[in-house]
Amino acid sequence: MDSIFHEKQEGSLCAQHCLNSLLQGSYFSAVDLASIAQDLDDVEGAHMAEGGVDSVEYLRFQEQPSTNMDDSGFFSVQVISKALFVWELVSIPIGSSEAGIASVYPERECAFICNFREHWLTIRKLGNQWFNLNSLLTGPELISDTYLSMFLAQLQKEGYSIFVIRGSLPECEADQLLRLIPAVQTHPPKLLSDDAQSSNQKASTGVGVTQDDLQKALEASRGFTSGYKGDDELQAAIQLSLRDKTPGLHNRQLQAISPHPQKCLPRQKRKKRENSPQPRRELKAIPTTLPRPLAHPVQSWLNRKRENYWTVV
Repeated sequence: MDSIFHEKQEGSLCAQHCLNSLLQGSYFSAVDLASIAQDLDDVEGAHMAEGGVDSVEYLRFQEQPSTNMDDSGFFSVQVISKALFVWELVSIPIGSSEAGIASVYPERECAFICNFREHWLTIRKLGNQWFNLNSLLTGPELISDTYLSMFLAQLQKEGYSIFVIRGSLPECEADQLLRLIPAVQTHPPKLLSDDAQSSNQKASTGVGVTQDDLQKALEASRGFTSGYKGDDELQAAIQLSLRDKTPGLHNRQLQAISPHPQKCLPRQKRKKRENSPQPRRELKAIPTTLPRPLAHPVQSWLNRKRENYWTVV
């Protein structure tokens, strides 16, 4: 569907996008439509001046802003109709008698333009297929003949005014190609607002980085820091402090660590006890932190190391 001309929304220029999507080319600019709107304003002003330039109606008309355009890029249905007239095309309300059975058999028509408040969109047949060329979408949306009637009915239910386009639309490349190779669409286009939101979420976590990738990186960093060699150095310092010259200090500290300190037994009895079967005991968690009494030996060892260093120096 790359050959289909589709303009994405810019500002409030949906009328321009609607016309160009209908004609399948950049035929109208905002300046062109503003010129048409100004011509319509002049015609309306001349008509109001017929009652006198000093009349209340004319003065009120002069004070009011244009009803055919505004600074945001909005253009009225009269501007759209005038622009279509340049191409010998007319827009007819789908519910009018002039539209005939267009509401019953919409697939027999060539195109529709739809308006709701200040938004315009085009639904056009290209080749033998129908497409929703709404400028608020990221691309053309393929519509089946069966769904076309339901889609138009849904738009009317939402408040859209639907116009049937009558006349000969200009030939375009997409029309010729799609007659030969019909389009296949596996995923419908997104709204531009949803697409922008999705892009912002990806940018907030880094280009191409997902939340899962970020979570995995955090878990890996935890595993890395848990094996940091500083833990081994601290344990070595503690072991050195346990080997203090003070008699019995090592045993007392081990007893302080162990929740069930054993009494010292003679070598023979201890060996016999080790060989005798022992009842299974429930394993208890080994403390990961040292009790408070060990803080002083470690500090003493560090102080002695500092004193020895400065004595040598």
